[in-house]
Formats: sequence, C-alpha cells, structure tokens
Amino acid sequence: MEMTVLTVGKMKDQSLRAGIEAYSSRLSVFCKMQIIEIPEEQLSDKMQAADIEKRRNDEGERILSHLTSEHYVMALSMKGRLWTPKRLSVEMEGLSARGQSQIAFVIGGALGLSEAVLDRSNEQLTISQKVFPHQLARLVLLERVYRAFQLSLGESI
Repeated sequence: MEMTVLTVGKMKDQSLRAGIEAYSSRLSVFCKMQIIEIPEEQLSDKMQAADIEKRRNDEGERILSHLTSEHYVMALSMKGRLWTPKRLSVEMEGLSARGQSQIAFVIGGALGLSEAVLDRSNEQLTISQKVFPHQLARLVLLERVYRAFQLSLGESI
C-alpha cells in the first residue's frame, strides 16, 4: 500500500517534527509513505473574503496537482465523520481488498480546504471532535494510521 499525506504548510515545530519522523518510521513497516508539503498562502489582516477564497483555491490547485486518478482521497475536515483507529483500520482493509493501493490523506492549512479538493475527495473524515492546528493534525493523523495498521494485524493498542 502507498500512502501520501498532502499537507499545507511546512512543519516548524521541532518537537512535532520529531514525532512525525517517529511515526513515519514506524509506518514504513506497513506501507510506502511520503509526506508532501504544499506551500501555504500568505495572509494579512486586511484581506477581503474574495482574497481569502482565491488563496484557498490556489492552495487547492496545488494540492490537486499531486493527486492522480488512482488515489483514494481522504480529506481531513471538521465536516467529516469521526474516524477512530478501528474505523480507519476497517476502511483501509476494505480498500486493500478492492485493490485500492494508493491512499492520499489531505490536510488543509489555516484557510481550510477548497471546495475543489473536498469535491475530489472520496471521504471526508475528522480524527477528533477537537480542533487541532493543522501542524498538530499531521502528527495525530500519522498516529491514528499507525494504530489502524496495528489493529488490522490483530495487535492491541
């Protein structure tokens, strides 16, 4: 299985980066994984709603440029359904059984995800009922995916 995490913005926090590297290393046992950082649009306090929407759409276009028709896309969105590691495990097993080997998780930046990205996604999910900064969401996602792989192997978490 190939897993891609498309995320808007660079990881700035060194402690979060260390956690992400640790989970990336653990996940390499289960799948081929890559993290792609999409440049984040610059914001200012004086931006109009139309300017914000244009920047969100620009980020969305950059995200979409990394997706192929073979990707099964899971967009992280507060509007999505809550997925526990167990639910994620069951879904990933089902995708694998159907021959779907390329999964892309998409994490928006401060502006959220464009409608085009949400429309392209096969699923919208949330990993918590709490709102996380998008940088922390990357770490939480990798932890949940790692737990999902453990569950699929029958390991307890």
